[in-house]
Parts: sequence; C-alpha cells; structure tokens
Amino acid sequence: MIARKPRVAVPAGATDTHMHLYHAEVPPAAGGPPLPGDYRAEQYREVQQRLGLSRVIIVQPNAYQDDNRVTLGAISALGPGAKGVGVVQPGVSDADIAWLTEGGIIAQRIFQLPWGAVGFDRMHEVMTRVHPFGWHANIQLDGRELPQWEDTIKKLPGRFVIDHVGKYLEPVTPEHESFKSLLRLLDTGRCWVKLSAPYETSKDTSKTGAPKYDDVSRLARALVKHAPDRMLWASNWPHPSAPRDSIPDDADLIDLLLDWAPDEATRRKILVDNATELYNFR
Repeated sequence: MIARKPRVAVPAGATDTHMHLYHAEVPPAAGGPPLPGDYRAEQYREVQQRLGLSRVIIVQPNAYQDDNRVTLGAISALGPGAKGVGVVQPGVSDADIAWLTEGGIIAQRIFQLPWGAVGFDRMHEVMTRVHPFGWHANIQLDGRELPQWEDTIKKLPGRFVIDHVGKYLEPVTPEHESFKSLLRLLDTGRCWVKLSAPYETSKDTSKTGAPKYDDVSRLARALVKHAPDRMLWASNWPHPSAPRDSIPDDADLIDLLLDWAPDEATRRKILVDNATELYNFR
C-alpha cells in the first residue's frame, strides 16, 4: 500500500520538532533501552517529503543516553534544515558543549521517566552549563506530576519545552490541577509544548484511541486556544514506543491539526512560525 499524503495544507518551512534516529551498528548505551530497529536519515527524508515538511529537530534517543554520535551524524546528513536535542552530563567541558553546538545541538534532553539519561535531579546543574551556549531544556515527564515540579521547572534559565501534549499517563481533563499547572508554565512566556505522540498516552488510557485520540485531543485543543504562539508539532517518528504491528501513519498524526487548530493561520504558527522563533531557523 502506498503511504498517503496528509489532507492538511502543510506550508513551506513546516517543522517536525521531535523525531529519533537509530543505527543498528551503534549499540545502545548502558542504562538505555534496546534499539527499536534501524532507522536512518534517508528513511526519514522520505517521510519528510511525503508530509511536505522542510525542517526537523532530531532528538537524542534514550537508547544512546549521552552518546550523541548518531544524532550529530543525522544533523549533518539532513542538512541546513536540521538541528538537534542532545544529552550531556553536568561535568561536560566547555569545549565539548561548543563542539556539540557547532554540530547543530540547540537543547538538552531532560527525561524524568525510566531510561532517562538526565532527570530533574541533575537538570539545574546541567542547564547551568549549557544555557550560556544558547541551549534550552527539552523536558519529558508524566504530566500528572507537573504540580510537584512546576516551581522547579520555572527556576530554569531561559526557555523550555514540554513534550507530547504534557504526556499525561492517565487521562486528565482540562480542569485537572496538573493541566492547569501546564497552562501556568505556558503563561511564563518561556514554555513551548509539542503537540505530538497522542498514542503514547492513549495506548494505555484512551477509551477511543486512534485515529481521533479524544482524550488527548481535548487537551491539545485547550492548549492551542490558551497559547497558540507556544505550540509546536512533531511526528515522533519512528514511534519507538508504539507496537511494531500498529505504528501510526504520520499523515494521520499531522492531520490531527485539522481538529486541534481548525484555522489555517494558527496551523501556520504551529508548523512554521513558533518553531522558527524557538529554534532560531533562518
């Protein structure tokens, strides 16, 4: 079956702000999960072209912990429209941060879930190191824990991004205190949220699941209404947490924007303008 193109009109300059790459010959690092397979830049380029995307943020996968080789190679392979989210430890040298920055790394991944290389226990220490080089924090956690971490996150220097519609690992409503916490983070003006990977929560929690993901979609619509200038879109290709026999169609995922952001001007913000500002694309 030939993979279809999206129904939504994808404007020039559209950015996928979260995807991963894996090379089978590069083994997973100690502390990381197994590789989900062999997924390379040339395979992703086919997805990128099918969806009509121009730019991409490659996120360091947990499998490689703080070994950024594959991510750096992919940034180079995918060219000027590619940048990356890397992982370093607090003891990293200025020379290594400068080298990673030169290679296209613009953010530090903070993963407050199993398999994470750097969590909240070392977040402020590592961000103190990389913030002077222009990096921001890219955070993934169970969104239900946001109230207990809200003040900690607000103390970060500079900007920060929350992954996957907040990644609420049990369903919440827009009235839930943990969702209000996310809205307050957005109100700082320093927070962006990725509208991505609804299946990561719906696979365990949604009563409806694909293709509408009603529980996650309710939150996504509320986020877009609250802060359209701080929303980003991402594919999460190659969907490492999804069962290999039920990987979502990336066209279906980007078409969710027709529901989440019904007007074209807002979709342009989400796909182009907001990413241009955050990631400093020229």
